[in-house]
Amino acid sequence: MRTPTLLTHLDRWAFDRIATREWPGAQRVLPKLTRSANHGLLWFGVAAGAAALGGRPARRAAVRGIASLAVASATVNTLGKRSVRRARPLLDVVPAMRRLQRQPFTSSFPSGHAASAAAFVTGVAFENKWWGLALAPVAASVAFSRVYTGVHYPGDVVAGAALGVGAAFAVRGFAPTRAQLAPPARPRAEAPALPGGRGLFVVANAGSGQRSGPRPDRASEVLGVLPHAEVVVCGDPDGPPLDKALEEAAEQAKARGGALGVLGGDGTVNAAATVAVRHGLPLAVLPGGTLNHFAYDLGIETYAEAARAVETGEAVAVDVARFRAGPHQEGQHFLNTFSIGAYPELVRIRERWAHRIGAWPAGVLAAWEVLRTAAPLDVEINGERRSVWLLFVGNCQYRSLGTAPVRRHDLADGVLDVRVVHGGRLARTRLLAAALLGTPRSSPVLGEARLPRLRIGSLPDDVPLAFDGEVTTVNGELALEKKNEALTVYRLLPA
Repeated sequence: MRTPTLLTHLDRWAFDRIATREWPGAQRVLPKLTRSANHGLLWFGVAAGAAALGGRPARRAAVRGIASLAVASATVNTLGKRSVRRARPLLDVVPAMRRLQRQPFTSSFPSGHAASAAAFVTGVAFENKWWGLALAPVAASVAFSRVYTGVHYPGDVVAGAALGVGAAFAVRGFAPTRAQLAPPARPRAEAPALPGGRGLFVVANAGSGQRSGPRPDRASEVLGVLPHAEVVVCGDPDGPPLDKALEEAAEQAKARGGALGVLGGDGTVNAAATVAVRHGLPLAVLPGGTLNHFAYDLGIETYAEAARAVETGEAVAVDVARFRAGPHQEGQHFLNTFSIGAYPELVRIRERWAHRIGAWPAGVLAAWEVLRTAAPLDVEINGERRSVWLLFVGNCQYRSLGTAPVRRHDLADGVLDVRVVHGGRLARTRLLAAALLGTPRSSPVLGEARLPRLRIGSLPDDVPLAFDGEVTTVNGELALEKKNEALTVYRLLPA
């Protein structure tokens, strides 16, 4: 028979002290709170609410919190409770009103509720420390409720909480947070500080973003964070065309010594960037589209972040890529991606269905249709004849986490990220894998290169190509090149 250790004596002494003490108001709250946290339901509810009502940062925090909870729960149930067989506390000293109707029968050590609570809140805090601090009292109350209701010793709760924190750190090690992968704020660029947005001329696209219900008031969205900005709304029957609105806004910004602003998705931002480069103006990007790849890769996820950078004059220079059919043509810029082959057709079909069934289901439907009807394309890539299903070119190198792509870390690295899905055996399977994962570079079998320029020849007439979510056609030969640090964009700089 084992002799109780000093720690065991202290644990039981602390349990008795908590059980025999009167805690004002706790009897009405803590038993209900501990039941709500059964099987992680409380935290799943918090995560669902954040995902439904919050923006991208809230959804990311919810996903990280749930992932941390899952790792902690799996560890508790597979290792913790099987490794240490500890009997539950005796309920003699616990008032009957506190006790749970259904007593747990598994090992007391460690506390699964405490592990889940600590894991979820720590995971959320890694994404946003203020949200984590706001949830910390709830997590602490859940952990304490396990002792209050008599189902765990304090040591069980402490061990469970420590395990939960460790699980959140493990998830962060596997999936780094935005702060860990933040794009470098280099090279810094000069841009005027515009308090309240005074001197900023913003073109807002009312048609950007796939939303249900009535369209948002784009002008009010801008003025809510930059009250002195000048706003023009396009994309509806009463508004001016996008290209005309951007040119007029750029001319006014140039005359006032201010900046050009844009609210919209990647296609709208692409058009604004082209105008900003031509006029030599800094660009303020307010992410108002469906995917917002450029803004998010730059580190701008909310209107408020963009507004703070505009008001303080913090900005960076980023690369712009360009494709053109001849040396004497201006060509077309792209900030994110360029592709030919099957992917442009996939984009066209996806956009046709996305507003009806959602972006991801539309992508699956488009992938199936393309795989059923498409054929490889014979082209010359830097003088070499190749059969390709897909040629993807990124403006700057895309980084990966394991085998999954994450995003660009550096938007001024001077290279084109070239990826090719070759024709041949299993080509359709490779294309399907890329399409289902949401980006062409996700295919597990790719030819890759990092180049400053690229030449594509022997293109069939009117071959479709996609760039920054837009689709067009081209003939003959194309030259792709970088314009290093050609665009100045407002972005908050690290302290």
